[in-house]
Amino acid sequence: MMLDVRVESSSGGVPVGEITALNEAVLEKTNPGRTIRLDVILDGERFTPYAADGLIVATPTGSTAYAFSARGPIVSPQHRAILLTPVSPHMLFDRTLVLEPDSEVRLVVSGDRDASLTVDGRLLGELAPGEAIVCRASKTTAQLVTFGRRDFHRILKTKFGLADR
Repeated sequence: MMLDVRVESSSGGVPVGEITALNEAVLEKTNPGRTIRLDVILDGERFTPYAADGLIVATPTGSTAYAFSARGPIVSPQHRAILLTPVSPHMLFDRTLVLEPDSEVRLVVSGDRDASLTVDGRLLGELAPGEAIVCRASKTTAQLVTFGRRDFHRILKTKFGLADR
């Protein structure tokens, strides 16, 4: 599963348009020591504002990337879901949301601080307050080449040093 990330920006800090991501899109703070405020709208309904270092919108493939290091769940890449993971939230609600694959996630920069947009590790620029990104599951799926059978659970056990008991 991949994400389509649409940028809604009038300041020119990030090129407007749509980008496809394999792992994640991240809106994060630009200044050290200061959180940013992001309004989250899920399927057209306001969910809640976040005060955090950032928010990660990830695919199941991306669940073992940046979202994992921000305490997000590990999701099988065969599963279809959108993950919304806060980075160092400054609020009581600090858990990842696991959303349906047909969900639309809109993140609006609020408050008075800009946010940096990174997609699959590439910095695309800064969004000003009032600007937004919209993420949804892409109709495009990743086609990966593998050599031999890949067992997701066995790979996890190996990478994390989990022993059979």
